[in-house]
Amino acid sequence: MTNDLVVDELQAKQRALRLAVVTETYPPEINGVAMTIARFVDGLRLRRHDVQLIRPRQTKGDAAELEEVLMRGLPIPRYPHLKMGLPAKNALVKLWSMRRPDVVHIVTEGPLGWSALQAAIKLKLPVTSDFRTNFHAYSGHYGIGWLQKPIFAYLRKFHNRTQCTMVPTESLRRELQTMGFHNLRVVARGVDTELFHPAKRDAQLRWSWGAGEATPVAIYVGRLASEKNLRALIAAYEAMRAVRPDMKLVLVGDGPARRDLEAQIPGATFAGLQRDEALARHYASGDIFLFPSITETFGNVTPEAMASGLTVLAFEYAAAAQLIRSGESGCLVPYDNTDAFVAAAANLARDWPQAKTMGANARLVAEQLGWERLVEELEAVFHQAAQTVPASQAILVTHPQNASA
Repeated sequence: MTNDLVVDELQAKQRALRLAVVTETYPPEINGVAMTIARFVDGLRLRRHDVQLIRPRQTKGDAAELEEVLMRGLPIPRYPHLKMGLPAKNALVKLWSMRRPDVVHIVTEGPLGWSALQAAIKLKLPVTSDFRTNFHAYSGHYGIGWLQKPIFAYLRKFHNRTQCTMVPTESLRRELQTMGFHNLRVVARGVDTELFHPAKRDAQLRWSWGAGEATPVAIYVGRLASEKNLRALIAAYEAMRAVRPDMKLVLVGDGPARRDLEAQIPGATFAGLQRDEALARHYASGDIFLFPSITETFGNVTPEAMASGLTVLAFEYAAAAQLIRSGESGCLVPYDNTDAFVAAAANLARDWPQAKTMGANARLVAEQLGWERLVEELEAVFHQAAQTVPASQAILVTHPQNASA
């Protein structure tokens, strides 16, 4: 390769891109997808890329500091504080015809995401996507399990029409590949190790929970909803209290199951939604992080808890399987084995010094998960997509498992 070619290649990689990011969730909403996308958007803008954010309007006066296109939306059932975008293909075709993005990146697969995909195909724009939420798995928790197959068929059809679908773990990549998904690439997630830090431990906050410095506190952070497998959380807490009667439980978050949970575990503290510094103090003021969910694509709360110096108890999949060495930097049990989860919780309460040691080791692991390297990886994916002619978008890749959607 000549020196001129080397220079051309480097310039192509370093060229600032115009990126259209389409998502149906973004801060100030509080969820893992919103937080992660905001981190990536901020990182890309710091690297001088031009980011256009397209999302549903959440509230009056809702706006951010970057270029935004706010679309109409409807409240999501059981989550009225969140909205799904309405179809907007024609509006997006008009928008991108006037100023073409180098790459369209679709974060969520709802009506707005589908419109963005169709608009990008019509305009022959490179398009990439994320696989971030197990909608097909959630369906069984809301009495619509019969929709699981058509939902999954739609997701496969959606993502197979993009040039690249990004997934957070190698295990998820393998799983989706066996189910007919193509062009998958692992792009990991990071954690803010300055925000989430053991030094944020707050004795006064613990006192408000009825916990002294030596009182063991188990904490859960996430939606209070049936798809989070909260029955396992209750059973684990009861097993821990049988060993340590002074054990406290703090639940951070909100959702449709909150009222039922308050009735089932009246001694627990329900802290509601927390964000930023307040969330960091809640994490660091706990001791053991109980994470019973079996429907995550990643689970951002896992590295946040680890960065806060907590011992994480989780099932062996998603972020926990990727980040934790069981018995050293946390505790893993076989996937969807509630008995093992409950037994492990009791063992952690029984061997408190070992639990605290694992929490300290978890912090060391989290310190290696900085966002800068991960933004560089995402940037490389977008550069590659921008240099590829998306002629194959208009033809859906066929697969024997594909179903119409």
